[in-house]
Amino acid sequence: MPDSPDIYRVYAIKYAHHERRSTANFIGGDSHDVPMPLDYFVWAIVGEHRSFLVDTGFDQSEADKRGRVITRPIQEGLAAIGIATERLQDVILTHMHYDHAGNRELFPRARYHVQDREMSFCTGRCMCHRPLNVHFAVDDVTSMVHKVFDGRVEFHDGDAELASGVSVHLVGGHTAGLQVVRVHTARGWLVLASDASHFYANIEQQRPFPAVYNVGDMLEGYALIRRLADSPELIVPGHDPLVLERFSAEKPEHAGWIVRLDAPVRQQ
Repeated sequence: MPDSPDIYRVYAIKYAHHERRSTANFIGGDSHDVPMPLDYFVWAIVGEHRSFLVDTGFDQSEADKRGRVITRPIQEGLAAIGIATERLQDVILTHMHYDHAGNRELFPRARYHVQDREMSFCTGRCMCHRPLNVHFAVDDVTSMVHKVFDGRVEFHDGDAELASGVSVHLVGGHTAGLQVVRVHTARGWLVLASDASHFYANIEQQRPFPAVYNVGDMLEGYALIRRLADSPELIVPGHDPLVLERFSAEKPEHAGWIVRLDAPVRQQ
């Protein structure tokens, strides 16, 4: 009988915020036009033998350029759960947008896990078009090229198991090479959807987010995510403030910015 996959703790760590209206969060807008802000997260997957950081956020300089508010730097959140940035070994980048691939120098020992298609996308002809390149920071992209030549990038072509209980799955849609992360927890298989679904409403209502490379792939991605997760409660969107309401903090001092995603969902 095969061994059971390893079990991990999973944390969502909020690091920034942006005020926004609901009409900006769905293709075709939203007739309600109510406040629907974006929270910005990184995610930590913590196991007995190996840990991963999923995405690396952006720093104060990028926040200033784009009118975002840093609530707490990501290194503060990681330190709060016992992760030292200078010792971290593995970073998974779901995609290369500025809010997921910044803080370029924080992880000097890390190996980066990236999809082939994403690297081709952000260095190829699509970046000639402003509606697509506006979401990338050129310094993040060139930094990743340097990491490739330094031997610090592991490329994946579609689905891949990174460790027992942790795998990546190519979705596309939002970008050409967007990947989601599947994690085995004590509650079952959890999916960090990242920007495959910015909000719960995107996937639950089949209403795509407007920053998109391929709408068809985004819609197909919703179905894939549902298949990968053991329950809808174990699907975690990329930017929804409701994540901090539906899940609980592990410690009182984490309330409002760090929650355990592998713990039971709060009763609504």
